[in-house]
Amino acid sequence: MAGNSKRKGAVRKTGTKKGQTVGSGGQRRRGLEARGATPKAVDRPYHPAHKKAKAAVKTTAGRGARTRKDDGPEYVLGRNPVLECLRAGVPATALYLATNSEPDDRVAESVKMAGDSGIAILEIGKGELDRMSSNGLHQGIALQVPEYRYAHPDDLMRDALDSGTAPLLVALDNITDPRNLGAVIRSVAAFGGHGVVIPQRRSASVTAVAWRTSAGAAARLPVAQAPNLTRTLKDWAASGAQLVGLDTEGDVTLDDYDGTGPTVIVVGSEGKGLSRLVRETCDSILSIPMAGDVESLNASVAAGVVLAEFARQRRH
Repeated sequence: MAGNSKRKGAVRKTGTKKGQTVGSGGQRRRGLEARGATPKAVDRPYHPAHKKAKAAVKTTAGRGARTRKDDGPEYVLGRNPVLECLRAGVPATALYLATNSEPDDRVAESVKMAGDSGIAILEIGKGELDRMSSNGLHQGIALQVPEYRYAHPDDLMRDALDSGTAPLLVALDNITDPRNLGAVIRSVAAFGGHGVVIPQRRSASVTAVAWRTSAGAAARLPVAQAPNLTRTLKDWAASGAQLVGLDTEGDVTLDDYDGTGPTVIVVGSEGKGLSRLVRETCDSILSIPMAGDVESLNASVAAGVVLAEFARQRRH
């Protein structure tokens, strides 16, 4: 009769391998559940539509503005820049020399300084050096440098105030060429400035190109990154610094300005000049007297001229 568990064969013997003994664990129930809507073809990784869309995104990104490469090492190229960086104590990680290149005193000194500093010295083929440089102007030598470590704007001003001399700083606005950045860093170091501040976005950064143009000065001079340049300038003004913007249509000329006090020189690009908010933040707009029909100077040249004049005033 039904439910009679005592009849023969009603109870499975212990140890038999036939069938499941403790249930399915919910696999049968889950197998009957709905799995939701089928993803779109473009969302399925192995579907041709997804691969086509991914390729289109890469193509579009490649047509846009050039982005900074965050992967891979940076290299300082050329005999003079490499030697200057080593003399300045740049925290390099490797020195590359081209095989069969003709060494001179600069190369010999670079090799000696790298060896004394514990920097790895590697000999590679000229073709490999060509691939490491964008234009092949390496002169048979390259110095690998790590990512630059920026200072904080507050620390930059604090150190300038504690230096014993009136702070002399340069702020760069809309400067996107790393060669201009490197040239400004070199000028600030040459004329006794205390540092440079750049915006965190839409600005050139301290890359190998800037290292080369600065001739190693970036190792001796702190460079800070400001998340908001206008706010940083206002904070510096509150600490007693005068903000001097450079423009061809300034309200005061370089001949009439006293740069012996705490001063921040604000430099804009040659094309766009100073942005509106930065210009309104400046205490005065300074122009450089020029002869002839020259309308404006390169940003780094203008900064160098003003720095040289302020350094002259401070010496006297």
